[in-house]
Amino acid sequence: VQLQASGGGLVQAGGSLRLSCAASGRAFDNHHGGWFRQALGKEREFVAAISWSAGSTDYADSVQGRFTISRDNAKNTVYLQMNGLKPEDTAVYYCAADDSRNPRVSTHKGRYDYWGQGTQVTVSS
Repeated sequence: VQLQASGGGLVQAGGSLRLSCAASGRAFDNHHGGWFRQALGKEREFVAAISWSAGSTDYADSVQGRFTISRDNAKNTVYLQMNGLKPEDTAVYYCAADDSRNPRVSTHKGRYDYWGQGTQVTVSS
């Protein structure tokens, strides 16, 4: 599976962005999808995850209530709607796919098998 993340940019605090992660190469509808982010000088951290069927989601506490993960399997795409952005959300955002067939989504980056190239999100104060 090849993943292509897009939709990043520069936005003022309080603004919104929608990230997209387009998959190609293999069927994506049996993979859990995830978003992670990495700020300068920090480790990559979990943001959100969605099951292959979109029946379950999980969020980091820091984004709960502001970010929404969704997917459209007909388009092989996972989305991350980000509202109420804060300067501390500034990071490179990576999408990822987990083909482990585990029934539950994971917050651990080691569980994900495929990664996109990242898209920069910068939130100004």
